Formats: sequence, C-alpha cells, structure tokens
Amino acid sequence: MHFQWYPGHMTKAKRMMQENIKLIDLVIELVDARIPVSSRNPDIDELGRNKARLIVLNKADLAQEKYNEAWTEYFKDKGYVVVKVNSKKGTGIKSIQGVIQKACKEKIERDRKRGILNRPVRAMVVGIPNVGKSTFINSLAGKACAKTGNKPGVTKGKQWIRLNKNVELLDTPGILWPKFEDQNVGLNLAFIGSMKDEILQIEELACKLLTFLKQYYAGILAEKYEILETEDAYTCLKAVAKQRHCLLQGNELDTEKAAGLILDDFRNGRLGKITLEFPSNNH
Repeated sequence: MHFQWYPGHMTKAKRMMQENIKLIDLVIELVDARIPVSSRNPDIDELGRNKARLIVLNKADLAQEKYNEAWTEYFKDKGYVVVKVNSKKGTGIKSIQGVIQKACKEKIERDRKRGILNRPVRAMVVGIPNVGKSTFINSLAGKACAKTGNKPGVTKGKQWIRLNKNVELLDTPGILWPKFEDQNVGLNLAFIGSMKDEILQIEELACKLLTFLKQYYAGILAEKYEILETEDAYTCLKAVAKQRHCLLQGNELDTEKAAGLILDDFRNGRLGKITLEFPSNNH
C-alpha cells in the first residue's frame, strides 16, 4: 500500500499559517494519542519556531494510559508543555486554561515588565485533518463555534474565537505534509481515519491492523470476535466476516464489509484502549 495525499487546499492552509503565525504567542498542536508522532505535521515545528508550544494528546481515552504517560514525558523532554484530553467528553479540558498560562509564562512576564497588563494570549490551534481540532475548540469554548465533522477537511477558513479575557484562539484548517517519508506513518494515519477510506484498499488495511493487534495486543481479537488468532491476517478477516454474518449473495463471505467493521471498531474504541506507536520505536 503506497500513500501519497496532498489536496490543493492544504498548500493554501500552510501559506495562511505562515501569514498568521506573526500574530500568535502560542501554538497549540493537537495530536492523536494513539499515534503521537505519525499524527504530527513536521512543518509545524518550523512554523512555530520561537513561539510557546503546547502539545495536546487528544483522544487519550482511546490509547493505553501507560503509553500516554510515556509520550507525555517524551514531549516534555523536548521542551513542550503537554496535556492529555478527550475533547468529545470534555475530559482534561478544564485544565487547559491553566496550561496555556503556564506555556506562556515568559510572554506574560515580558508583557508585565513592559507595563502591558491583561493582554490576552493569542493561540493558534493546529493539527492534521480529523485529529479533533474543531471538537477540541468547541469543548474549550463551551459552545459550538467551530464547524465539526467526521470527514477530513471540514474546517476551511480562519476564524478568531475569544475564549475569555485571557485567551483568544485562531482556528486553522488541518494540513498534512506532501509526502510520507515513512510508509508506516501513512499506514497509522489510515488506521485512525485521517485519510479518506475511498482512496485506500480497505481489506489490505484491515489485514495490516489485524497483524499489528495479533503481535502487540494478543487476545483482543479472540475476545471481541471469537476467532482463532493464530491464523494469518486474511484468514482472521474471513473468520470475522463469518462470525459477523458479512455475506454476499450465494453466502460468499463479504471480507470488504468485515474490514470496514474491524476498522470502525478500532477507531471508536470498541476493541479497547490501543496505542499504535510506542516512544521507544521512534527514538
């Protein structure tokens, strides 16, 4: 499976970020806690140089807690302020205001020395498509002020959102880099749904996920689907199709439907808490 995906509106989004970064004190970068490195855009480090940085491990409820902790330490070692949240349920959102002040301590201190008091921190929320930016912003603001959707590419323009007298947020469209240097990155993004499923070979994708789960999360598939995990991935896929009555005409197994089901179960946490990327693998 070879991944390359770079719609034109992403070039525009990157240009827009370059223009807006001058107005910003803090870059709030959302990553998916299940794939914290694969769900980062390498351009953001370059764009956010000399700015305060906050990494939000979003969807932390879908990832294993021991790895959430390990990733938090990993990013802190690199000089980021880190917070774990579940934007959908609002878990961890209350702590964000304090975390923003902590991340911008130097800026607030500089302002104070210059006699500038109570100027709001201006923050830019960035992240790749479908990582949950709009849900995060709405949760933070306590009202539906950013458009949300499950499909990549719902946020199109830029908008300022005043959270309170201390913080103003700039929402930006998600951007993804032009080329996946490492095909594993593309694979991880496909697993979590950051690429449109229509452009993927869904059965192949499901088989790769099954292979990973068999290796790192033994027992999960047997428990969830009541299948034998010892078989190869495609045999497991067929077994899931059989168990879940995914059938075509003539009682033929519908492996494509079963593949969609497995990916959906993973993405929605129905297979349990699963982290796909481990800090030790990356460094």
